[in-house]
Amino acid sequence: MSTVVAQSLHVFGFRSHVANNVFFFDEQIIIFPSGNHCVKYNVDQKWQKFIPGSDKSQGMLALSISPNRRYLAVSETVQEKPVITIYELSSIPCRKRKILNNFDFPVQRFISMAFSPDSKYLLTQTSPPESNLVYWLWEKQKVMAIVRIDTQSNAIYQVSFSPQDNTQVCVTGNGMFKLLRFAEGTLKQTNFQRGEPPNYLAHTWVSEDKIVVGTDAGRLFLFESGDQRWETSIAVKEPTSETKNLGVIQESESLIQFPTLTSPVPSCEQVTMASSRSQLSPPQVFAIAAYSKGFACSAGPGRVLLYEKVDDKESYRESREIRIPVDPQSNDPSQSDKQDVLCMCFSPSEETLIASTSKNQLYGITMSLTEISKGEPAHFEYLMYPLHSASITGLATCIRKPLIATCSVDRSVRIWNYESNTLELFKEYQEEAYTISLHPSGHFIVVGFADKLRLMNLLIDDIRSFKEYSVRGCRESSFSNGGHLFAAASGNVIHIFSTTSLENVLNLKGHTGKIRSVAWNTDDSKLISCGTDGAVYEWNLSSGKRETECVLKSCSYNCVTISPDGKIIFAVGSDQTLKEIADSSVLREMPAFDVTYTAVVISHSGRMMFVGTSVGTIRAMKYPLPLQKEFNEYQAHAGPVTKMSLTFDDQFLLTVAEDGCLFTWKVFDKDGRGIKREREVGFAEEVLVTKTDMEEKVLRTEKEKQDILHRERIDDLLDKQSRELQDLECCSNQKLLLEYEKYQELQLKSQRMQEEYEKQLRDNDETKSQALEELTEFYEAKLQEKISLLEEAQEDVRQQLREFEETKKQIEEDEDREIQDIKTKYEKKLRDEKESNLRLKGETGIMRKKFSSLQKEIEERTNDIELLKGEQVKLQGVIKSLEKDILGLKREIQERDETIQDKEKRIYDLKKKNQELEKFKFVLDYKIKELKKQIEPRENEIKVMKEQIQEMEAELGRFHKQNTQLELNITELWQKLRATDQEMRRERQKERDLEALVKRFKMDLHNCVAYIQEPRLLKGKVRALFEKYVQRADMVEIAGLNSDLQQEYARQREHLERNLATIKKKVVKESELHRTDYVRIMQENVLLIKEINELRRELKLTRSQVYDLEAALKLTKKTQPQDVTEKVSGEDLPGIPPTMRLNAQEETGRIIEMQRLEIQRLRDQIQEQEPVPGLHPLAGMRLPSLLRSEVDFEVQTK
Repeated sequence: MSTVVAQSLHVFGFRSHVANNVFFFDEQIIIFPSGNHCVKYNVDQKWQKFIPGSDKSQGMLALSISPNRRYLAVSETVQEKPVITIYELSSIPCRKRKILNNFDFPVQRFISMAFSPDSKYLLTQTSPPESNLVYWLWEKQKVMAIVRIDTQSNAIYQVSFSPQDNTQVCVTGNGMFKLLRFAEGTLKQTNFQRGEPPNYLAHTWVSEDKIVVGTDAGRLFLFESGDQRWETSIAVKEPTSETKNLGVIQESESLIQFPTLTSPVPSCEQVTMASSRSQLSPPQVFAIAAYSKGFACSAGPGRVLLYEKVDDKESYRESREIRIPVDPQSNDPSQSDKQDVLCMCFSPSEETLIASTSKNQLYGITMSLTEISKGEPAHFEYLMYPLHSASITGLATCIRKPLIATCSVDRSVRIWNYESNTLELFKEYQEEAYTISLHPSGHFIVVGFADKLRLMNLLIDDIRSFKEYSVRGCRESSFSNGGHLFAAASGNVIHIFSTTSLENVLNLKGHTGKIRSVAWNTDDSKLISCGTDGAVYEWNLSSGKRETECVLKSCSYNCVTISPDGKIIFAVGSDQTLKEIADSSVLREMPAFDVTYTAVVISHSGRMMFVGTSVGTIRAMKYPLPLQKEFNEYQAHAGPVTKMSLTFDDQFLLTVAEDGCLFTWKVFDKDGRGIKREREVGFAEEVLVTKTDMEEKVLRTEKEKQDILHRERIDDLLDKQSRELQDLECCSNQKLLLEYEKYQELQLKSQRMQEEYEKQLRDNDETKSQALEELTEFYEAKLQEKISLLEEAQEDVRQQLREFEETKKQIEEDEDREIQDIKTKYEKKLRDEKESNLRLKGETGIMRKKFSSLQKEIEERTNDIELLKGEQVKLQGVIKSLEKDILGLKREIQERDETIQDKEKRIYDLKKKNQELEKFKFVLDYKIKELKKQIEPRENEIKVMKEQIQEMEAELGRFHKQNTQLELNITELWQKLRATDQEMRRERQKERDLEALVKRFKMDLHNCVAYIQEPRLLKGKVRALFEKYVQRADMVEIAGLNSDLQQEYARQREHLERNLATIKKKVVKESELHRTDYVRIMQENVLLIKEINELRRELKLTRSQVYDLEAALKLTKKTQPQDVTEKVSGEDLPGIPPTMRLNAQEETGRIIEMQRLEIQRLRDQIQEQEPVPGLHPLAGMRLPSLLRSEVDFEVQTK
């Protein structure tokens, strides 16, 4: 294997199209897929650990974590076959526990998985057209049940277990909601659908038998045991005012590729349809997550709703709303809150909610913040930093700073820090970025867009363009090592620009196809380029001409690099080889073994080489390149590697791919030490700041100083006010005491008055009853009068209604005439208002600019406040984690105490059992003593037989030593033969090299013949031919060598032939000796087998005698002789001594087995030695010419 080792350190990226793509391992650690890895990420400490995918994996499809958080199931496709790998998360590093790859049923891939509540069973769903639901006992790799879910090839999105029942499962999909129960080895459906079911996108269990299901029409259903209990529609809300303000900006198209319709994650069609709908269209529910108070569900783009259970009812109410915030760094900020939430999960303590989106982003929110922001929507925050959402097309590093620059087809440019693993700068643009290059100083970048090539400054908080070139569709760019030039490839032309004068100093033309890669040599005197036309050119920048070229039309090159000494070019392309090119010819081709190399990079020390493949793996190999398949291959990306780069000190390898992920790798040698290069100066900390920015910051600081002064004055006024308040409180307290005394006096008076009034009330009650009787009689008479008056009034109302209808007709006619007059009047006014409105629009445009500048200042203030809040939240998180650690340790101490008590009980029970066994032992010892007296004669006979066996073993040992000596002789002869073979190969290689040299010479000589009519040109060509193929040292040595060369060759050849003849004779003699030894050993083995048979017969006699003794002692009851042999060797006959038990059966069996193995070994050796004389018929072989001397050959054979 290769001595070069690469260890993955950090990844900047996320894969959203994996089903169930994010979950918590504990309170601080989350697990998510990135590239072809699963990443364990500590949110507090910011470290990452990797769980690599399987070898030759084509990408992960689905994940699932067990409820006890010990196991992780990963669904992959390996060499077009589905594989499920189960990892044990508790081990460090995570190890593979089981691999499920042998299936007795048709399957293309597994699209959804779930563990049972006790983590013993695994539920898997296959993709259409099979659509099989498989119930596994995964520890034993056993299929417990299998059933076909759908016969119409509809999409299936999710499967799950009941949280407390291993036998209850749920499946949802397009037009499908099924509950199944495992019983008697089968899965049977327990619910039945009525009517035409909707498209169920997601579901979650909120209790043992209750499930919440979401649809693509924004509806939520609650099912209990298959029966619908509750239903609601998610309310469609108007876009926020913040989004409305940003609505003027043009909406950019989504560039992310989503999984197919069979995946549980929403398909590309679904997401694009959802994004193209208006804000008032029904929101799609792609994800639902349950927690103790209720559940959270996605509610359309950029929106999550929290539902809480209503007390004493089987229903839920919407409690809070969480939104994805608008990103001010984006070119189109409104797009950030239009991404769909695909997966959500709560932390074990339910303090944190994490969501993954369709644009490969991870967001998180603390649940306590949602409770604070009741009434208004809460907002998610980035869990790490904004990530690339599409294929990364460009990668670059610099020398003076630990920075990485990347660009992507998501129209963004990002600057990362690989030392602190953070995002330094980020900016989005209107056009796609195809290539990027970073100046060695780390202060400038050049970016190739679809319309222009831009040279930009990296400021402290912005990326700002200061020069644009009209180079359209630039796909490759690179700064020189010194930084004074940069190259930009557009189509088949390479433009060279100066970074000092910013002018185009040179254009290199020669390629007939698109240029795919360029590389500078160490001193920037030459430029190497390759393209789709199969050409690799070396350009001289001082003359602007091609120096060397190597054209292979059948190969479309992907990447090129050059060795540190500038002599050898390395290129990779579509022909699945790595080529070494020097002097316009291919020196060597190293095969890629069924993959295509897409990128290549060599270290600055020239000792290591790394290549990226079309399947996303990284291969590390040592330079010079190995002859065989000697390299280390690492799983990295889930798509073809697009770019690779090594840092200037050869410490880190950086890779990007079409999956939108950026990996950083630590490079080691075989012993685990880093490749150390001395740095004379540390990384630079300077940044660029424009003068206007500095002036703005000075003004801002002055304003802040004034604000501080105002705050101090306000604080003084508040202190003064507080003192005055204290004085007033003292005065008011004294007044209160006086008032309290007055209150006591008044209370006594009120008690006296109350007693007097109670007497008056008693008197009033008696008079009241008499008055009531009189009033009832009076009012009944009055009621009769009112009824008669009411009938008269009704008759009057009818008469008035008739009069009202008549007047109404007359008024309507008058009003129509007046409306016509008013209409003409107000049309004139409308024209006047439109003219004034146009004038006011101009004034509002000016006011809007002023408003935007004020809004920026407000946002900066709010950012400062949010930073301080973030620090406060971090400190609170640290305190909470420490408190949890203390509780965990207390719990562990309590568990240890319980285990100690259990152990003490166990020891007490064992002591009791030990006393009983000692009593039984005393009885057995007495029986053993009596039996020993009877068996002593037999032991003497066995000793004699043992001595015979030992003598036989000694004789076998002598045979073994002889055989080993013969093996040594044979290996020595083989080594001599191999040495001669190697010498022959070397000479043949030299012969091939000379033939290649002669061919090249003939071609050059043939070219010279074309100038036979032009003597001057012919003379120049012949002189050039002489200088190319004849060196001065060769001229000096030729005269001395030609005289004795042929004689020396003939003498060495004769000497070698004589040596080979003698070696052949020795081999023949030794083979004959081995044959005689083999015959003798066979005869001795026959004698040994006879003796073994005699020993067996004696063994039978001894067994029968032992049986007779046992019958006499009444130890066995009606047992057969064949059972006696088993009892003698077992524990049921404790009276027989160990020597008798071993020698009786086990010792003889062991000797027979040893003899059989020894005979087989000798036979194998003889079979290997017999064909030795005929392996190499060297006597008839024609030997090539040799250059080594006779003395060198003798040293080598010794």
